[in-house]
Amino acid sequence: MTKSASLLRVCVAYAAALLVAVVWLALGPSTDTLWLDTLIADLLATLVIFGFSRVHHNSSFYDAYWSVVPPLLLFYWWAQSDGVDTLRCWLVAVVVLLWAVRLTANWAYSFPGLHHEDWRYPLLRERAGRFEALADLGGIHVIPTIQVFLGCLPMYVAVTRGGREVGVIDVVAFVVGVAAVGLELAADTQMHRFVRERQPGQVMDRGLWSWSRHPNYFGELAFWVSLALFGVAAAPGESWWLFVGALAMLAMFLGASIPMMEERSLERRPQYQDVVDRVPMLVPRPPRRPRRPDPADRAEA
Repeated sequence: MTKSASLLRVCVAYAAALLVAVVWLALGPSTDTLWLDTLIADLLATLVIFGFSRVHHNSSFYDAYWSVVPPLLLFYWWAQSDGVDTLRCWLVAVVVLLWAVRLTANWAYSFPGLHHEDWRYPLLRERAGRFEALADLGGIHVIPTIQVFLGCLPMYVAVTRGGREVGVIDVVAFVVGVAAVGLELAADTQMHRFVRERQPGQVMDRGLWSWSRHPNYFGELAFWVSLALFGVAAAPGESWWLFVGALAMLAMFLGASIPMMEERSLERRPQYQDVVDRVPMLVPRPPRRPRRPDPADRAEA
């Protein structure tokens, strides 16, 4: 199947998912709690994407869901709210739209077609054995949806709570968010260029990737932190829980995404161990200098 035909099928799947969510919000029973109503609609839409994934035997149908849903949630929550600070809402919207457009465009650019599936998905299903369908539904579809929704809850607070004008924390949140998107864009651009030009067995340790082994993940984490800061600006009294979504993202990166990527890189390119020894895993900083051979070691050899 060509890339164009594959993208068309993915678009049809997302249109169907959006239709189900809209119908539920318009005609389904209400919980009288805006965020809970949208969570149910979000999960129903996720089930639609899961259905397309199973029919096509390809869970990469879900990949774009991560970046497509947050702006839809933002504008729906904003439209349902009264008396909120319009400037804060627009600051949040700019950050979220920049992030969503960049991430979705990067997915579309990298997506070769439905003949390809993210290598992690078959691995997760294989490890689940006879429960592979549950692993597909939960681990690849529902859990990421819940994680993203948790990350978006500070955005919900920012665009539904009134009473506080834009202040310093909003400015910090905006700067962090825009910088995060810029960092991710630069990291992706550098990686795409490297993939086009690399020699067999060569590992990436240039540009931002010489300061962090996963600068794209660091930028992604910074984006979710920026949303949490917007929530704090709108409702300081709720600061104690507003970073839960960002912490969930950090846990996913450190507990699953990065270890899987590192293991795969070491298996395919043993030279990657040198990068691990020199370059920090997540938070960017200058790389360590390569260890110089000890003269005593040479003498013993």
